[in-house]
Amino acid sequence: MAFDPSTLRRDDYGFFGPDSVTWKVWASPTALIGFQRAVTLEHFDPFLTAAVADSQGIYDNPASRLDHTLAYFVLVAIGDGRTAIQAAEHLMRVHAPMTGIEPVTGKRYAANSPETQLWIHLTGWHSVLIAYEMYGPGLTEEEERQFWAECAIAAELQTCKAADVPRTREGVRAYFEQVRPRLCVTERAVRAMRYLMWVPMSKGWRFALGSRLLSLASIPTLPIWMRKLGRLPFPRVLDLLVRIPVRTVVWIASRRENWAMIKAAPLVAPLTASIFAAHVAAPPPASPITITPERARALYGSQGGRSLWAKGTPVSETA
Repeated sequence: MAFDPSTLRRDDYGFFGPDSVTWKVWASPTALIGFQRAVTLEHFDPFLTAAVADSQGIYDNPASRLDHTLAYFVLVAIGDGRTAIQAAEHLMRVHAPMTGIEPVTGKRYAANSPETQLWIHLTGWHSVLIAYEMYGPGLTEEEERQFWAECAIAAELQTCKAADVPRTREGVRAYFEQVRPRLCVTERAVRAMRYLMWVPMSKGWRFALGSRLLSLASIPTLPIWMRKLGRLPFPRVLDLLVRIPVRTVVWIASRRENWAMIKAAPLVAPLTASIFAAHVAAPPPASPITITPERARALYGSQGGRSLWAKGTPVSETA
């Protein structure tokens, strides 16, 4: 994903703007912990696991794969409409050839399917919020309502069906209860989760060390049943030993706005770090307004991108 930091805010404030809860949560140091949580628990979905395992991307170049994925979420959260749409279209093209047969169910999977995209989207936004609540200041009830409303707006950049996207905390809980019966782990899922938590030092010691520290902070955010299902050896008694120092580090890092994201993020996600640096330094956009995904797509989407947005294009994993 090519990214020029000078283009982060050339046109507008994107979909949310400076006063949004999205900017607050996604620009917090806890976003790195939340993202590490998300890429772990995503593997409880056998269809996503199949796509990841068949592509082998996390094993060939885990640093680049995770950095580019996190960069996409952050660009949607804080980038201008043009940048976010271009990032979404790029991601859709990357995902388009990722199809095949999921070996446990024997059903077809597609990385661009509405079901898989909704799972990825909600685990990402939910995990970032959970980390913000556990290690950061958390949100008020009104802020949380705004957060989930903004989460639904961001989902418009993917193939998610609008009617399936929850817009409240209760709706998100209902979604996870609905999908829970289909969640499972396979040997490939366990291998991927452990690999992402304890990346080999041969993949770069800074990235591997940073990933392991983030994993140490992210595991206490997972419920016990998920730890057991994922075979994650981390008893609850250790949670407090992790929470207190991590909350302290986050508090210190947050004293200077975005300092931690700019200085620490390059160790595990250099592209994402450049986005945060541009976010802090960016002057006001040409039009100091927010824009809807629909309007941004009409203004900046490519013809190829628009065809990818057709609801009939992605192959459903239930087909």
